[in-house]
Amino acid sequence: MIERIFDEAGLERFVREMRSAGRKIVFTNGVFDLLHPGHVRYLQAARSHGDVLIVGLNSDGSVRRNKGSGRPINPELERAEVLASLSCVDAVSIFDEDTPADIIARVQPDVLVKGADWPADQIVGRDTVEARGGVVIREPVEHGYSTSAIVERVRGA
Repeated sequence: MIERIFDEAGLERFVREMRSAGRKIVFTNGVFDLLHPGHVRYLQAARSHGDVLIVGLNSDGSVRRNKGSGRPINPELERAEVLASLSCVDAVSIFDEDTPADIIARVQPDVLVKGADWPADQIVGRDTVEARGGVVIREPVEHGYSTSAIVERVRGA
């Protein structure tokens, strides 16, 4: 599954190949630490909006800056490998910025998917995607699944 994990240059080549093949590119991003059924269902739903799903994965440094020093539980390369093993995921690329704005600008997806728990006006990359005629989809979130809740439950045990 390592062949589905791309650095910046590899991702740009992959996107070019997919565009030249006429594929509709879907992008989403996240931490995806302690992968659970809610994550898998979300990614499957995201993939259903196009032909190719690219997942931007927050680096370990990005996760620590956003979620605190105790996270992530699993290191970035392990999280990337798990994501890349899912049949609904075509490409994974790790980004180190605090937001996915730069990677979204590089990918220029046709569809940007985020969880419906994100207010539409706070979705990073929305302007970039809509400016080129793409769409932003707020996918319903599966309630009852939360990596943060799992971490708290385990730490409290």
